[in-house]
Formats: sequence, structure tokens, C-alpha cells
Amino acid sequence: MKKKNPIWLLTLLVMLPQFVETIYSPVLPMVQEQFGVNEERATLTISVYFIAFALGVAFWGIQCDRIGRKKSLEYGLITYGMGTLAAVFAPDFTVLLGARIISAFGISVGSIVTQTILRDTYDKDNISKVFSWIGIGLSISPVAGMITGSILASSAGYQGVFITLCFLGLLFFILSTQKVSETHHSVKEINMNTLINLFKRMIQDPAIIKCCLLIMSFNVLLFSYYSLAPFIFKEYHYSSHAFGYSSIILAMSTFAGAKLNRLLLLKHIQPEYVVKASTFSALAASLPVWILSGTGIYFLIPYFFIVMAFSTAIPNILSTALIRYKNETGSAGALLGLIYYILIGIGLISVGFIQNLGVACVLFSGIGVGTLLFFENKQN
Repeated sequence: MKKKNPIWLLTLLVMLPQFVETIYSPVLPMVQEQFGVNEERATLTISVYFIAFALGVAFWGIQCDRIGRKKSLEYGLITYGMGTLAAVFAPDFTVLLGARIISAFGISVGSIVTQTILRDTYDKDNISKVFSWIGIGLSISPVAGMITGSILASSAGYQGVFITLCFLGLLFFILSTQKVSETHHSVKEINMNTLINLFKRMIQDPAIIKCCLLIMSFNVLLFSYYSLAPFIFKEYHYSSHAFGYSSIILAMSTFAGAKLNRLLLLKHIQPEYVVKASTFSALAASLPVWILSGTGIYFLIPYFFIVMAFSTAIPNILSTALIRYKNETGSAGALLGLIYYILIGIGLISVGFIQNLGVACVLFSGIGVGTLLFFENKQN
């Protein structure tokens, strides 16, 4: 019988990448002023972060199968700690960007390795329920991240954020060495031809492409807020504390979506129907965000429903994505993450150029709906 790792620690590890990103968001205007760059370059620290995260997901996911889940997790956390330490002492924007890339590459283990451990441990009937609990846990991380980031921004500056993240990396490294057990003992060398063939198989699989496009659209919807909203709050003369406390609204919506998702699962509603309803709901909520985005921070009201749709859809997409790749979960998970995180990074780069939250929401929620309609018609 497979030994089950503590679900509280796995949940915290899944939450960690989102916490890392949201704690940084309140100091974006500070980074802009400190290094003398424009808003587009400042938001680049978020978009390139996701591309580096994608490469990390691919690398660590492959290492999961090659050297095991536990070692991959530990090495990734060490890499993350090195990146955050470099960010503390970054003398210019280029070095800061490089440090963000290294830390993103490392912290991606929190996503890919943890999901792989969960897929090792739970069968098809239980994995969705486990992911729904993790979805509830994820509702806490934006609050913790943004409030912590706003407090640190006013008391210790952007360097205080990176010092805090460095200590967090050390803490999770210690916890992982002591608490995490290996779940995949037949570690092996990865044949590159096998990996290439797996990648070809996945990109020709309509279910995988649909999954990646939906994950991309929902994540760009969410992280557009973290990229652009700090500057909206600054424009309307709200403090970094006000921006941090806005996370409470987002957390309430995440929690509401996660609870709704769990309720629907208990009623045996199929995941594909939950995803479809969430995708159309995100588009419906994006339209008033667009209308209200030039009138202060009232756009937060419809944004509540965008984030709620995100937390309802994403656990269902992720939990069913690799059902047909059970024998190669680590490598398949790595390649899946590589595809959708690169798409997220490209999406956020475009958001940086758009510099309009309402337009970005309508555009990427529209991509989500278009993806559903396209693949539905293709099946018919």
C-alpha cells in the first residue's frame, strides 16, 4: 500500500507558487521606481517568471521520473532559495529579472512534484475530491500573499519581500526533507526519444490542447489582476495596504468557487459540465470589468465572479488532464505544464503591452469560450 504524504504539507506546497507571486505584486510600483523602468518592463518580471516556471515544470517533472519525487522537490527548493537570495542583493533591473527567472525555475517544483505525488497516491475516483480540498487551500494564499506583501512593502520595501521568501524556501526545504516520502520507487533514466514521442502524442491530443488553452485563459485572467491592478490602485491614490486588502475579496471568491465545486462533485456533476459553466461565467463577468475599469476600483465587484469561475474550473481541468497518461505521470505532467505555462507567459506578455485590465479580461475569457466551442464542434 502506498504511504500517503501529509495532505496539509502537499497543500502548502501547491499554494507556495501562488503565494510567491501574490506577495510580490504589491511591490511592483516600488520596483518600477527603484530601478527606473516603465510599467511594461516592471510587469515583465511577472510574465518572464511564468516562462521560466514552464521550463522548471518540464525539468522537474522529468526529474520526478528520473531521480524520484522527493529529491526533485528538495533540489528545486534549493534552486528557488538561491534565486530569492540573488534578488535581495540585485544591483540593477537585469539582475533582478535573472533572479526572478532562477526562483521561478526552482519554485515550479511546488506545482509539478506535488501534483505528481497526488496522482501517484489517489485513484481516479478520489483525485478530484483531493484537488477540490486543495482548491479551498488555494483560496487562502492570495490573501496571505497580498496582505503580507503590502505590509512588507510599507515597512521593509521590495527587499523585505525577497528576504521573507528566502526564509520560506528554507522552511519548506526542511519540512520536505523530514515529512515527504518517495511515492515512485522505480526511478529510471529518461530516454529522449521516448520523451519526444510522448510530446508529439500530447500535442496531437485534442483533449490536451483544449486543457492547456483553458488553463492558460483562466490563469491569465487571474494574474492580469496581479500585473495591472497595483498600478490602477496607485493611479487612484490608494495605498499598497488597500491593494493588499483587496485580496480578501479575491480570496472570498476563490473560497466560494472551491466550495461550490466540492458541492457539485458531491452531487456527481461531471467535471466537463462544471468547466463549461465556469468558462461562460468568466466571459459574462469580464464584460462589466471592461465597462468599470476606467471608473476607479469598482471593477472588483465583477472580478469576484471571474476568480470564482477560476477556482471552480481549474481543479476539474487539472484532475482529469492526464487520465490517459497514468503510466508516465511525471513526464506527461512536466510536458503538460511546459505547454500551458509557456502559453500563460506569452499571454501575460501581451497583457503587459495591452495595459488595460478590462480589455485583457474580455480577450482571454473569450479565448476560453472559443476553445470550448471549437473543440465541441470538432467532436461533433
